[in-house]
Amino acid sequence: MINQNRLSTLFKTLVEINSESTNEKAVAEKIVVLSKALGGTAVFDDSAVKTGSNTGNLVINFKGNTASPPLLLSAHMDTVQPGKGINVIFEDGRFKSDGKTILGADDKSAIAIILEAITVIAENNLPCCPIELVLTTCEEVGLKGAKNLDFSLITAKYGYVFDTSDTDIIVTRAPAANRLKFQVFGKSAHAGVAPESGVNAISIAAKAISNIDSGRIDHETTCNIGTIQGGVATNIVPDYVEVHGEVRSHSNKKLDQVTEKMVKAFQETVNACKKDASGNSFPELEVSVENDFPLTRIPEDHPVTRTVLQASQNLGRTMELKSSGGGADANIFFKKGIHTIVLGTGMENMHTVRESILLSDMVMSVELLIEIIKLHALKKPEETKGN
Repeated sequence: MINQNRLSTLFKTLVEINSESTNEKAVAEKIVVLSKALGGTAVFDDSAVKTGSNTGNLVINFKGNTASPPLLLSAHMDTVQPGKGINVIFEDGRFKSDGKTILGADDKSAIAIILEAITVIAENNLPCCPIELVLTTCEEVGLKGAKNLDFSLITAKYGYVFDTSDTDIIVTRAPAANRLKFQVFGKSAHAGVAPESGVNAISIAAKAISNIDSGRIDHETTCNIGTIQGGVATNIVPDYVEVHGEVRSHSNKKLDQVTEKMVKAFQETVNACKKDASGNSFPELEVSVENDFPLTRIPEDHPVTRTVLQASQNLGRTMELKSSGGGADANIFFKKGIHTIVLGTGMENMHTVRESILLSDMVMSVELLIEIIKLHALKKPEETKGN
């Protein structure tokens, strides 16, 4: 039933439309045309004001042909850089770029998969529940689209986000994350003439970072210092540095504990240096902690999990429940009460110019999604209440 040539052409069409984060309008407009041809009703929310994108999130409703509860399907429209002028190459059943850009399988493979599944269902008059297709902007720059989505447009309580690589795993657990920003204010001076008159902000930040345990803290928690920016020239004692880091954990308690340790390391270091600064008010410290995304935790026996397991069994496949170390739009949906699982499309080496995807993996994902939709179409509205 799946038309591989159509799927291939659709994927190629989508990835060749430039859509780096905040520039998703062109690909969104193309998707609207495609979805209307399938009977979908499209609407954009007003999230662009907050995300900085040139378009809002796109929500497309398909009525379906059963009285079953609606199902949320989701992917993101934006790509990372370099994502302009993508030249798609198809060799030995695999899509890749020419090596000068990313491919954009993250996450346009998901959009192609979802649209092909809906097309096959329509062509064959298969059972279909109402579908709420949510295509977000700015996912790659902090899940901004999902965070600012107009959830009044969504009624589904179950959902699937296609935004990981392995087609044989079901991501039911994902961590929460905090972003941290440390600003250290020192005092400038000539580094060769009067270095003792200065307070070196970079040196202070380095001492603080040396007191932070980073990397994998335990099986549930990670910590990372990601960027450091500061200084003007080698002959000037730097009076400012900005440090960015993050903590991720599958335990909110551990998330808070590691975050507090990071903050404490900077506070204690700055205070100790201030005592050594002969009465100067410098150094000073400003700390910002922002929750980047909440955790996702869906039970193995939850209906949304059972549905995908049954779908894979019907297809003679074995899929494994797994935890992820990364965040996705699913984390935001889960916080809003929508139990959302993350599924794979087969994309490999995402966020690099080596990114690629097998057409056969995309076909497998379409097959799985069709089976999920057919199973969900058998549900009665009351089966999703209270779950």
